[in-house]
Amino acid sequence: MGTETVNTEADALRQTQGADVAQGAESSLAELVEAPVEVQHVDVERRLEAILMVADEPQSIVSLATALSAPVKEVTRAIDALVADFDGANGSIRRGFELREVGGGWRIYVRPEHDEAVADFVLTQNPTRLSQAALETLAVIAYKQPISRGAVASIRAVNVDSVVRTLLGRGLITEAYTDSETGAIHYATTDLMLVQLGINSIDELPKISPLLTDGSDGFDDVL
Repeated sequence: MGTETVNTEADALRQTQGADVAQGAESSLAELVEAPVEVQHVDVERRLEAILMVADEPQSIVSLATALSAPVKEVTRAIDALVADFDGANGSIRRGFELREVGGGWRIYVRPEHDEAVADFVLTQNPTRLSQAALETLAVIAYKQPISRGAVASIRAVNVDSVVRTLLGRGLITEAYTDSETGAIHYATTDLMLVQLGINSIDELPKISPLLTDGSDGFDDVL
């Protein structure tokens, strides 16, 4: 075999090996680029699910994207995926709750067919008395209804998130409507509260004006 033939075969071998190496490098690079995208999708869905589980009011796509530091397009895709997942699409189990768009925002709700079971559980499994904070919050809602959670917090000068959840859970208040502009939920009392108080309507609540000072004696706490 001549020297020229040997060199030609060696060059061909090097080219073949180089092509294999290049192809392997491209495959590895593709895996590095594509894999994190799928992982990112799943991560956004799980984080989004966690936030929605504790949200007291519907959350807009923009607010969710801001909370997750994720693109709006990605959050929208994750919302659609969660809706399908909760609804039992693609062979998954249909959940007892659903992700619903209300007032321009998204929030997790109990499915209507399970309302009775949840109400019975709440009323029978939570017989303890209301705390002073819960009673004060309920009074504000009763006298000022319909009223938003933010307005209640402003009147009481404290955070009322957990207290409102308690009152909702006890069935003493309900979501009257959602403000179309702000997305804030306004709350009102229920018939159950009337039953608990032994009255027929809100009009029978005691008047509070006689209990308020008219200011004739001055206000010592005013600077």
